[in-house]
Amino acid sequence: MEDERAPIEPSGLNPGVAHNARVWNYWLGGKDHYPADREVGERVFGMFPGIVHVARADRAFLGRAVRHLAGEAGIRQFLDIGTGLPTVDNTHEVAQRMAPDARIVYVDNDPMVLVHARALLTSTPEGATDYVDADARDTGAILKAAAGTLDFDRPVAVMLLGLLNFILDTGEARGIVRRLMDAVPSGSHLVLTHPTLELGGEANAEAMRFWNEHATPPITARSSREIAGFLDGLEVLEPGIVSCSRWRPEFADLGEAPSEVAQFGVVARKP
Repeated sequence: MEDERAPIEPSGLNPGVAHNARVWNYWLGGKDHYPADREVGERVFGMFPGIVHVARADRAFLGRAVRHLAGEAGIRQFLDIGTGLPTVDNTHEVAQRMAPDARIVYVDNDPMVLVHARALLTSTPEGATDYVDADARDTGAILKAAAGTLDFDRPVAVMLLGLLNFILDTGEARGIVRRLMDAVPSGSHLVLTHPTLELGGEANAEAMRFWNEHATPPITARSSREIAGFLDGLEVLEPGIVSCSRWRPEFADLGEAPSEVAQFGVVARKP
């Protein structure tokens, strides 16, 4: 996974401390990371080799979920919070292949993500893509800025992939989801992924402890019961809260379920 190319270095960034967006990019085989990110990424990988499969399964889940939403569900608006560094098949690329008029707003507060998003997250002529520089906790600022691109009188897919695990207080995390889903109309959807120890075992717990001591932001795992608490008042789509690798896998007719990864995935609809 080694790559020695130095990433773009925007102001306000600390390359000496591993950061989730860059380490995740490293696990996905990207090029936008520093030595500190690679060192922590390798240490976590040594404790929990499944982390690379988690990263890739999470990205594949995003593609399947967005294809369902832009296709069968007819969603044309996406609010993707916790964007991370752009890689292959970002939300707008998947959505606009299905529906060129789709409108996507990305939200993150990492300076490197901001630089890359503005450069790479470009839209089709028929649709729109925008970027909001905001903390996930500041839902008011997010919604106000996103309203310049999205029509909140029409259904919106709220994407929270690998985000709520950085909100350590579960009550605060539930409040974020509630405020976001209260702001969107009937027919909107919530898409989320979240790490768990229920599918990952003790090695994942050790890796998380190491992460919290050596990288930022700190992370927490949650159970399926806690994940269900984020979905109050929503209609959970089949197959429910499952390992994200097993959410509507492609080629399922081959008769063999994909291997589980230690990351839940779920899609739910606001009635």
